Amino acid sequence: MKRSLILLASIFFLISCKSDEKSSNRDDRILSDSSGNINQLTVVIENNLWEGEVGEAIRENLAAPVDGLPQEEPLFSLSQIPPETFTGFVRNSRIFLKIEEGGNKGMDLFKDEFSRPQTGIVIQGKSSDEIIEVINKQSDSIVKILKKTELTEKQRRIRKSLKKDDALEEKFGVSLKFPTAYRYAKEEENFSWIRKEIPKGSMEILVYEVPMSQIENDSSVISNIIKMRDSIGEAQIPGRLEDSYMITEKAYAPYLFETKIDGKFAYETRGTWEVQNDFMAGPFVNYAVKDEENNRFIILEGFVFSPSRSKRDNIFELDAILQSAKID
Repeated sequence: MKRSLILLASIFFLISCKSDEKSSNRDDRILSDSSGNINQLTVVIENNLWEGEVGEAIRENLAAPVDGLPQEEPLFSLSQIPPETFTGFVRNSRIFLKIEEGGNKGMDLFKDEFSRPQTGIVIQGKSSDEIIEVINKQSDSIVKILKKTELTEKQRRIRKSLKKDDALEEKFGVSLKFPTAYRYAKEEENFSWIRKEIPKGSMEILVYEVPMSQIENDSSVISNIIKMRDSIGEAQIPGRLEDSYMITEKAYAPYLFETKIDGKFAYETRGTWEVQNDFMAGPFVNYAVKDEENNRFIILEGFVFSPSRSKRDNIFELDAILQSAKID
């Protein structure tokens, strides 16, 4: 009897081990590398839904214009395919949105389902109206989730060819991860200007510091940031012509948000720069990072000059660099 109990226990132990092994194998699946251009979103949806009100809701929310660009450019470049073709290597898309009509109303998030890294969002509803309701209600969350995936991927690509740099650390106590294609255009005691040449233009990064009181005082924050940018532009960023220099566009106020960089509170400003006394303009993103220990704001800014060309992905690259900042 005792021997039988021992044998029975051994069988259960072996079955349990095999079950655990299968579970472990599922968790450790060998997945293909995901693919796709940055900000390219695959939308898996029936053709009739895509051509109707559901497709219109997707385009209105996920292909809405990016804040702060001089020309309208979409948050994501959308690529629609019907569900029956979402097979094989097509499922390796790094970010995808899948619409399923007939299920319970709601949204599900999938991580690394068919490839790695991958973020998939599935929206369900019993009718078009329910699906549209979910899209409209969850659009901000969807954009935030997908943009985070793309930012992480862009930073991963940047790390493949990092420039070795200690200058910012020594000067400001700041480290940035930027590629070797960037070089220093100007270095002064309290100001650094880093540049990357692109076809018919350039991408620029500025790093400097200002006293806490320069941004947070009795005046409005956005007004103070504009004054700060314009004073730096006049002092440090000359234009092509005599007495020309970079300023914040006068016709439209920039967008102002609150965020965090390296766990520190920051004002995020997005808008358009222009050149005083010349005809040049482009988009910028500016982070004023609050460093209370040192009673200062660290200013991290990126701006693009690329006339007559799309700039969304340029500003996105600069964003990925600026958000990699570590501040001592």
